[in-house]
Amino acid sequence: MKTQTALLCLLAACLLLACVPGVLAEEDQSASVIYQTTFSTDPKWVTNNPSTDYWDANAGMYHFAIEPSTGSYAYIPVNYDRGSFKLEYDVILNRIDEGATFRLGFSGVEMDGTKGPNVLTMFTNAKFGKIMWLHLVTPGNKLMEVNSQRGDTLTSGPLAYDGPTVKYEINKTYHVTVNYDSTSKVLSMKVNEKPSGKDVWSYFINTGEELRGMNRIYLGSKGDYGMMGIYAIGYIDNVRLTTPAKVTPATTAATVVETPSTTNPTPKPTTAKPIGTVPPSPPETPESPVSPVVSLAALGIGAACAGYITLRRRN
Repeated sequence: MKTQTALLCLLAACLLLACVPGVLAEEDQSASVIYQTTFSTDPKWVTNNPSTDYWDANAGMYHFAIEPSTGSYAYIPVNYDRGSFKLEYDVILNRIDEGATFRLGFSGVEMDGTKGPNVLTMFTNAKFGKIMWLHLVTPGNKLMEVNSQRGDTLTSGPLAYDGPTVKYEINKTYHVTVNYDSTSKVLSMKVNEKPSGKDVWSYFINTGEELRGMNRIYLGSKGDYGMMGIYAIGYIDNVRLTTPAKVTPATTAATVVETPSTTNPTPKPTTAKPIGTVPPSPPETPESPVSPVVSLAALGIGAACAGYITLRRRN
């Protein structure tokens, strides 16, 4: 009976080990990373204002001080042409004067909030106080934007946000996520508190045309001709740009050609409605990585069982 128990333990350990490669393979296919940095080392961002925009080695983050009418910028080139993408970063604002704006965007070489293509996230301190914005200039130079102020007349009409007014706080770290779905042509922005993960604000824009031609992640004041001597000062961290991983179909003995259905066509996105949350794709649920401890434990169980069986046979 004891020998049978040992054999069952050995079999369980082997089955556990057999599952590990499949789980890891599934996790690796979740996204394709175009660019990421944790700022633990110098990211070599290009800037025309190194006295205020620089890598802070002690903090392990990137410091910025954005002042209107200076044309300042800091950026990193990335290899992107078109298609769906996700841009994420952390930001903490230590100071934002009245009239100042923090901007981090994904654009072409212009890096100008008035020129396309440009996907821009903004934290402003102006007429409505400390609110957040999703700002878009399409490749065709069509401007669209929405902010976290309820009933803002600047973004009235189909893009108007009709949820409760949401304001950010200084000296608090936020995680910002921008998603673009090239199939539905929907661009969304989501802000969470970090590290709690609490939802702060989210909304979306139907772009109406494909986004393409962005090749720089940047921050700065190009296109802002406001009063000088005011600043948005703080740090960014954990910048990451990804695209959906390409799925390689399994090889089969025969290829099945599917005929597109004419009775159930794919629905097209409708005009954005003020629901206060990001549609239309369900949130990604990343798989938790398998700890090396699991594998080591399984090997230990197997070895112990095998040793036990050998000892029983000798006795």
